[in-house]
Amino acid sequence: MELVTMISAWLVPCFILIVLVTATIKKVPAYEVFVEGGKEGVKMAFSLLPFLVGMIVAITILRSSGALEAFTDLLGPILTTIGVPPDIIPLALVRPISGTAALGMTTELIHTYGPDSFIGRLASVMQGSTDTTLYILTIYFGAIGIKKMRYALKVGLLADLMGIIASIVIVSLLFG
Repeated sequence: MELVTMISAWLVPCFILIVLVTATIKKVPAYEVFVEGGKEGVKMAFSLLPFLVGMIVAITILRSSGALEAFTDLLGPILTTIGVPPDIIPLALVRPISGTAALGMTTELIHTYGPDSFIGRLASVMQGSTDTTLYILTIYFGAIGIKKMRYALKVGLLADLMGIIASIVIVSLLFG
């Protein structure tokens, strides 16, 4: 364990040293390039801000309106008959929208049911098997000005659905 700690402590300083030595050898003004990159990063952050605020507002409205709970109540009996706990539905619906909101829901499920429970394991596997498709499309496509998403939305949501189904099947087979 001591070796890992030592490597961790030296990894970043050695990487910085390698970058600086390489820049010096290639006669690249490292500090000026670093500052220019920082300026571009700040510009990018400000361009992403409106899209990010829009996503946060949409997620808050979805959770606060009770729509998520109503949808869970609607699908709950059907999913219970096939062995899927209804408590996982909000996570499955929010995960493609926001990773942070989904992580909060996963944390809440694990806190309520425990990390070794079926729901806790299912939430964890689902969190790792899906992506934040709508978030990615909104933020990144919006930031670079892509208006027509073509197949990206369909394929992304289909991949999320497959991830949700696969996580349910795998956790049911391994821990059910």
